[in-house]
Amino acid sequence: MAKELERDLGLPSVLAISIGAMVGSGIFILPALAMKMAGPAVVLAYLLAGVLVLPAALSKAEMATAMPEAGGTYVYIERGMGPLLGTIAGIGTWFSLSFKGALALVGGAPYIVLLFDVPPQALALGIAGVLIVVNLLGVKQTGRIQVALVAVMLAAMVWFVGGSLGDVDPVRFEGFFDEGIGGLLAATGFVYVSYAGVTKVASVAEEIEHPDRNIPLGLLGSLAFTTLLYVLVVTVIVGAAPTAGLAGSSTPVADVAGSTLIQWGVLVVVAAAILALVSTANAGLLSASRYPFAMSRDKLVPDALQHVSDRFDTPTTAITVTGGVVLAMIAFVPIDDIAKLGSAFKILVFILVNLALVAFRESDLDDYEPAFRDPMYPWTQGVGVLGGLALLSQMGLVPLVGAVLITGAGALWYGAYARRRVGREGVVRDELRRRVGQQAAERTRVALDTGQRADRVVVGTTEDLRPDRETALVEVGAALTGAFEGGLTVVRFDAVPDQLPLDSAAEVQSPDDVDFETRMDRFGASVDGPFEYGEVVSHDVRHAVANFARHHAVDLLVLERTLSADRSWLDERDLDWISRHCSADLVLVEPTPLAVLDRIALVTDNGPFDPRKVELANGLAAAAGASLVLGHAVPADATEDQRATVRTYHEDLMGLCTVPVESNIVGTTTPAAMARAVSAADLVVVESDAAWWARLLDNREPQRIAGAFGGPAIVVRPQQAEGPSPVRRLLERVAF
Repeated sequence: MAKELERDLGLPSVLAISIGAMVGSGIFILPALAMKMAGPAVVLAYLLAGVLVLPAALSKAEMATAMPEAGGTYVYIERGMGPLLGTIAGIGTWFSLSFKGALALVGGAPYIVLLFDVPPQALALGIAGVLIVVNLLGVKQTGRIQVALVAVMLAAMVWFVGGSLGDVDPVRFEGFFDEGIGGLLAATGFVYVSYAGVTKVASVAEEIEHPDRNIPLGLLGSLAFTTLLYVLVVTVIVGAAPTAGLAGSSTPVADVAGSTLIQWGVLVVVAAAILALVSTANAGLLSASRYPFAMSRDKLVPDALQHVSDRFDTPTTAITVTGGVVLAMIAFVPIDDIAKLGSAFKILVFILVNLALVAFRESDLDDYEPAFRDPMYPWTQGVGVLGGLALLSQMGLVPLVGAVLITGAGALWYGAYARRRVGREGVVRDELRRRVGQQAAERTRVALDTGQRADRVVVGTTEDLRPDRETALVEVGAALTGAFEGGLTVVRFDAVPDQLPLDSAAEVQSPDDVDFETRMDRFGASVDGPFEYGEVVSHDVRHAVANFARHHAVDLLVLERTLSADRSWLDERDLDWISRHCSADLVLVEPTPLAVLDRIALVTDNGPFDPRKVELANGLAAAAGASLVLGHAVPADATEDQRATVRTYHEDLMGLCTVPVESNIVGTTTPAAMARAVSAADLVVVESDAAWWARLLDNREPQRIAGAFGGPAIVVRPQQAEGPSPVRRLLERVAF
């Protein structure tokens, strides 16, 4: 049985964890490096970074009060955007936080060397080992240590700022914007990771007392305090020491303190720097270990990672694995390169956090009831997303490539391990599917209510078509004419050799021509509504068909569909060409007498039904006195939410059709299995995209269902110029 985590973190611990996670490498290591990018404007870079982190902090504060679960960022993105993005965010954030802890320890080495002559890497590994043990002993011990570390560190930083402000020289701020906006944004992106710890509180939300109060207060309070502290400290660093002497320094705070404070004051500041870096590492290890714990509970990583100690109530396996990663980073990973990669990925994750909140708000879920709501939604999230993208654009190619690689690794893990183990989706896709279904049903309602008119229905035949098949084809055309309230025209297209002049061929009246006219006269006498027929003689049949449809404003073009090459007068390439060169919807019919039709199956496996196809099938069923079967293929592992959305969509269509309708949702992605599922029908109607490239990219081409059906089929090719855009069609396929 899964165990719950104990709630024993109060507001002081929340503030301490968040501040301690931020005030570390971000202020003791990065300022001098950032000065090389922005010059004195590094002060503004820290302020701007704090402002751009605020949207993610507000978004996380809201979602954390609605879902106070261990895992934080991962949980919110996974619930909002789906398990794929949740896996990417969980693995990436776990890696980023683990690295930040390692960076803090390795970055603290130069400060340690100022006091003790010890091998810095060995000491960093030793401190990391101690912190791993502390975290294994329990969160309460961790929280108390965090409060103590942060209190001492903040007291020293206040001493540093207070004792050094008097030495700030305004002259050193000259040329404030010499590096331009590009340098400012690059530095802002570089120091952005300094604020990453503000949201670490959310990763231990399941262990916080009164989360509806303590989480937003802890997040926003720590961010406001830390931003002010950063700006003051960086102002002192820039103004109290020569820029040339500090740019690139590994101990900028100690360098400034050496020139502004008395000797023992320097020792206090250096000790505070060491405590801050240890505090950052401790907070990073604490929160990072919660990500594999939460992901394991959701079956995205192995179950062993959710093991909770019976004695200490801590996720021991997750902490041990995370600690091992931190130790490996300290020992083997070049810090400078990964610092940039970690910052870039943190920006990407915060962009997803803002989008996740939008997903929850717009989905209007009944069980999404946060105690705190961002009062500036959605403007806050818009600033967070656009600001993050602006920073990423200025950080260079390597960080972006690294973030993409980490994203790819998360996607590969999800595809190889997690996908088959989870049976849920994010609220975004569920809401998208629901809205797509509603909009598709509404388009169908409009089509049926207003009558998507086909003023001119043309049936194209050839002299090679047997009379019985010709009659069946014309019957279908007549049924569609009645459904669309239009007029029916039957045209026989005769091809003659290029050597024979067309005017000579047109003058020849063969016995077949006479028989055709006799049959059409007889058929016309039984048709209600406008009816006419004729013949077209040409050297190129496909040009003749397209030209006739275009010049006569044909709305619906009914042609024979046959799988037999010796009877096929238009192949797939011809039909593609006709589709591109006329505006008529194509209906490819395998001629079948209407009298034998009792059940007509309307089948799809790539999104909602096209309204024209529903209208066509409903009209055929009405003319034949048949019923309709709505056959809808979904993946075998489709979630219940997905199936429920499709059922609701089918119910909407049932209320719109004028004939009896039944629903058949099939868990399969193979055309053969889908065809077997509707094998009791007498006729199957499928839709084929008019664009050849769309059918080529879709390996579940609907025509394959028609081919596997084994009985007569109708393939509808609606002209998409009048329907949804290509992007919308792709969205519908993905959603359904």
